[in-house]
Amino acid sequence: MTSQQLFENIKAKRSFLCVGLDTDTRKLPEHLKGTPNAVFEFNKAIIDATAPYCVAYKPNLAFYEAAGIDGWRAFEETVSYIRANHPDIFIIADAKRGDIGNTSQMYARTFFETTDVDSVTLSPYMGLDTVAPFLQYEGRWATILALTSNASASDFETHELADGTKLYEKVLKVSSTWGTVDNTMYVVGATKADMLESIRRIIPDHFLLVPGVGAQGGSLSDVARYGMNSRCGLLVNSSRAIIYADNGKDFATAAAKAAEAVRDEMSLLLDKYL
Repeated sequence: MTSQQLFENIKAKRSFLCVGLDTDTRKLPEHLKGTPNAVFEFNKAIIDATAPYCVAYKPNLAFYEAAGIDGWRAFEETVSYIRANHPDIFIIADAKRGDIGNTSQMYARTFFETTDVDSVTLSPYMGLDTVAPFLQYEGRWATILALTSNASASDFETHELADGTKLYEKVLKVSSTWGTVDNTMYVVGATKADMLESIRRIIPDHFLLVPGVGAQGGSLSDVARYGMNSRCGLLVNSSRAIIYADNGKDFATAAAKAAEAVRDEMSLLLDKYL
């Protein structure tokens, strides 16, 4: 998928919502707990309910790997289900890989050949070697960690270098030369929304994956105000606030209503800034 195709889907759906599939077996509705393929069945219901209102899904690999082989199988089944039933949806494997050489090549094969996702989140702090294998796949993306929303991001990411540049700014400037706007996007936390304006001066045309809206308290209006470009350029993620909107038998209906509410706000923001 190209950035233009992603933008066309954003316009068609009036949404730049990414739903995070952080499916925790401990938080499943009681009627699903202990049933065969519970994680996949939960995901399937969430996907069918929210697909009209979003343009991307982001399964977080930690929640699947924690369940061992059954969890990995649920992840693969989830990706396959999205591909077969909602082929317009962009799929991001939130794996936060970051290694070099043959290891990085194997990670790229895992996600782009074995599981068929569109993008993988990557840590760039070992340099180009960690990202290059992912950029060799046409139509696939590297989603590079830049400025995250966690409190301890200040330990490293906002550290000021000798020339006055922040470390995350150095990451943006250097890594933006590795790929293109059609195969590279960046993670920028919604709780850092006021910094999006300066980030846009460095990477005006790239897509940004913005977590932290919803349960983490980030402001969608601020993200759009400071981060939107002429092709939207945003995928704003919400996980818990949507997939756990209700814990009863009507959980999917509640998720749909939560996603629709976010979509409606996004539609207004698209009208305002595009």
